[in-house]
Amino acid sequence: MIDRDKFQALLQLTRFDKPIGTLLLLWPTLCALWLAAEGIPDTALLLIFMLGTLLTRSAGCIVNDYADRHVDGAVERTRDRPLVTGAVTEREAIGLFMLLMSLAFVLVLFTNPLTIGLSVAAVVIASIYPFMKRYTHLPQVVLGLAFSWGIPMAFAAQAGKLPPALWLLYLGNLLWTVAYDTEYAMVDREDDRIIGIKSSAILFGSRDRLVVGVLQVLTLLVLAACGKAFALGLSYYGALLVIACLFGYQQYLIRERQPQACFKAFLHNNWVGAALFAGVALSLIHI
Repeated sequence: MIDRDKFQALLQLTRFDKPIGTLLLLWPTLCALWLAAEGIPDTALLLIFMLGTLLTRSAGCIVNDYADRHVDGAVERTRDRPLVTGAVTEREAIGLFMLLMSLAFVLVLFTNPLTIGLSVAAVVIASIYPFMKRYTHLPQVVLGLAFSWGIPMAFAAQAGKLPPALWLLYLGNLLWTVAYDTEYAMVDREDDRIIGIKSSAILFGSRDRLVVGVLQVLTLLVLAACGKAFALGLSYYGALLVIACLFGYQQYLIRERQPQACFKAFLHNNWVGAALFAGVALSLIHI
């Protein structure tokens, strides 16, 4: 029997109580499902991908905390994580990770061989991301690969194929992920520099806002090309205009590079994802 304190610690480890990561992973996946179905997707697949997104994101958080367990104590934002305080043991964390990934894999078994094959690649990419920050200043690119992998999986499950146009959505999402995760990295930049963790925020230095802005512009351009490839209508391009305004607000938030403001900008990307999905969904019903 798990006592209340242990349950709360496990909940904190999985971030079930902090849905932002799940939402940032879910929005592009939903876009892909709608595009693959050319409208409302299969209900069973929708449920599979929604639950699978929750499970895999939470499993990814466990891997991240496990990889950083020896350095998180030196970072103000992460010093109270369960693996740092000892509220959750390493063995318990590994066991919970395996449980969540097993449940996610069971869900994938209800799809098709192509989707199952892609899921194996997803596990590999998601598992190596937390360790990349020790070897490269661009772990955000690996995160972008992982957070975009639901897109080809959704097309494989819903349409049974991988049309070339989906890779425009994939690229647009990858660019967006690098942009918002750089905003996130700006929060921890000083602590990361002290403990030797690499990030795009450290790499870009004083050019961080400029690079984030360039990534945001490239995101919009690639997503516009995606809209053309899928013959989406005015609702979609209206959504891109909304997203452009949201990006502008994020630039305002990070202008002084204050950690709390940068974190607010990162959280604000939930609205970007929501706007993108709304544009796709409305366009496909010809609104």
